[in-house]
Amino acid sequence: MYKIFIVEDDDIIAGSLKRNLEGWDYQVECASDFSNVMAEYVKAAPQLVLMDIKLPFYNGYYWCSEIRKVSKVPIIFLSSAADNMNIVMAVNMGGDDFVAKPFDMDVLIAKIQAVLRRSYDFVGQTMAVEHRGAILNLSDATLTYEGEKLELTKNEFRILQVLMENKEKVVSRDTLMTRLWESDSYVDENTLSVNVNRLRKKLESLGLEDFILTKKGIGYRLG
Repeated sequence: MYKIFIVEDDDIIAGSLKRNLEGWDYQVECASDFSNVMAEYVKAAPQLVLMDIKLPFYNGYYWCSEIRKVSKVPIIFLSSAADNMNIVMAVNMGGDDFVAKPFDMDVLIAKIQAVLRRSYDFVGQTMAVEHRGAILNLSDATLTYEGEKLELTKNEFRILQVLMENKEKVVSRDTLMTRLWESDSYVDENTLSVNVNRLRKKLESLGLEDFILTKKGIGYRLG
């Protein structure tokens, strides 16, 4: 079952889309926090995004460009601003199709089906994990927070990946060292501590205080 993520601030339109798409057996989630669409997108991990252009805080072009930093997920723009300039802009920003409002639901469904068919020969799952608004891009080992991108070393990336994939749990030091060994790095207790401390300083430079917490005698967890 494909999951569709709707970014539309008109509750009536979003609700109508959700009901109709669920009637076609799609799983549907709607954005609710328009100041932090990326966090909701990463959590939803959809196979297709329906994106309005005019949104609170940031427009649909902005969120499309942010999604394109971490995923090739197909994006269909929905907008009443259907002039040539906006259609060209939507395509240039990474959109896969454009549907003008008001739209016929049958036409939209046909476009969704066509985009999904041609996209999923090459599009994989969302290559990102998120915590507290920080997004770890698994494809290029970077962390993005509030528009700032942080380059990570191989060890820093592995540590953060394990912690973010287990963000509800305490991860033991042995587990972290084992994962680092898998990347052909020899890591002892001291080396792990050095890497964690260096990673904490980098996170703090982005404004992420207490992002990694120590569980004394056990390991680490996200804060």
